[in-house]
Amino acid sequence: MIQLAEPYTEEKIRALKMGEIVHLTGVIYTGRDAVHKFLHDGGKPPVSLEEQIIYHCGPVVIKEKGKWVVKAAGPTTSIREEPYQAHLIEKFKLRAVIGKGGMGGKTLEACAKFGCVYLHAVGGAAQVLAECVTDVLGVYLEEFGSPEAIWAFRVKDFPAVVTMDAHGHSLHAAVLEQSKERLKQLV
Repeated sequence: MIQLAEPYTEEKIRALKMGEIVHLTGVIYTGRDAVHKFLHDGGKPPVSLEEQIIYHCGPVVIKEKGKWVVKAAGPTTSIREEPYQAHLIEKFKLRAVIGKGGMGGKTLEACAKFGCVYLHAVGGAAQVLAECVTDVLGVYLEEFGSPEAIWAFRVKDFPAVVTMDAHGHSLHAAVLEQSKERLKQLV
């Protein structure tokens, strides 16, 4: 297990290898379909995304005693962002993308070229992952609705697995190929 803490430098990211487990500590930003399309189409981010992490997540966040509290923060399916992700990795020098299910070839190529990784978070563990959020630093682009807004979270020991590294390796692609080979053997 590797502790990955801010700053998220290209050197730290390029040192990560496919299959490694990381625990993130620092600031991450949520962003789903509306945010990705907005940024891809030239929208200006309300926070600096340079060398940051985007989490494909539509969190459940409520106010308790005047303070934002995260009740659920599970990953959403990442492949929906494939039309936008490579461009955003290049434009903002993103260092990591967190989600579930993996992404496609364009994103993998951008990860290798620009020093980014895809981190797979456990689906179905939204409440457990919410417990890793120590503070809500802000919410931006609320006009997109709460699940689609950018939420700035400070996290501690947020667990994830490197499934696409900055060297062009994809666990998702490897599993698909192994599955195809196994199917051929069975048929």
